[in-house]
Amino acid sequence: MQGKVEICGVNTSRLTTLPQTEMDRLLRLARNGDTQARDRLIEGNLRLVLSVIQRFDKRGENPDDLFQVGCIGLIKAIANFDPDKQVRFSTYGVPMIAGEVRRYLRDNSAIRVSRSIRDVAYRVLQCKETMTSRLGREPRLEEISRELEIPPEEVSQALDAVCAPVSLYDPVYADGGDPLTVMDQVRDTRNTEASWMEHITLRSAFSGLNQREKQILSLRFYDGKTQMEVAAALGISQAQVSRLEKGAIGTLRKCVSVS
Repeated sequence: MQGKVEICGVNTSRLTTLPQTEMDRLLRLARNGDTQARDRLIEGNLRLVLSVIQRFDKRGENPDDLFQVGCIGLIKAIANFDPDKQVRFSTYGVPMIAGEVRRYLRDNSAIRVSRSIRDVAYRVLQCKETMTSRLGREPRLEEISRELEIPPEEVSQALDAVCAPVSLYDPVYADGGDPLTVMDQVRDTRNTEASWMEHITLRSAFSGLNQREKQILSLRFYDGKTQMEVAAALGISQAQVSRLEKGAIGTLRKCVSVS
């Protein structure tokens, strides 16, 4: 989407915004059924749609499709917005537009969710939109649960099940430098390439020890026995165990440092 100037035949570089006073006036007219006021509101908030759909530009979807879906969300927001509430239209409209885009991505996702969970999710989303319009803010999970008379866990499960998949390369945070992506947060810091190489090297070095040295290291560091206990188990002195252990560890260190 970056660098794309024209979307759905609209030159995005020429999109304009409406002053707040004009927004308030048109919203009241549209509330009373004035279609011309509604059309002007749509034209004056296309930049808002554009800013919302840019959040989803790494999903591989056609920008034109996302823009059209975002416009549907904008139209719904204009139709349901109450100018008497002490809330800016953008505060109300952004979640509505984003919700419409997420619904589109969810319905067109390759990941299939069971019909029963989808039905609950649709009820939850519909209830959420209605309550957002009534309250002037997004309702909390517990409020939706009470409204629909279903457990909060079921509400949460349904919403999670129909969320659009997140790319591992989606940025989570950026502060001027390289962005922090989802992959950076979920990656396995233990089973890395470096740790695999160390494990392979150590295993190779261990295989080069004689049987007595292997026994001593295994009893000492795997079974957690003391040198005296190892000596008793192998029938040798504690001094011999200490000398053999030291020599085996030195051999391992030498092999690892060389590799």
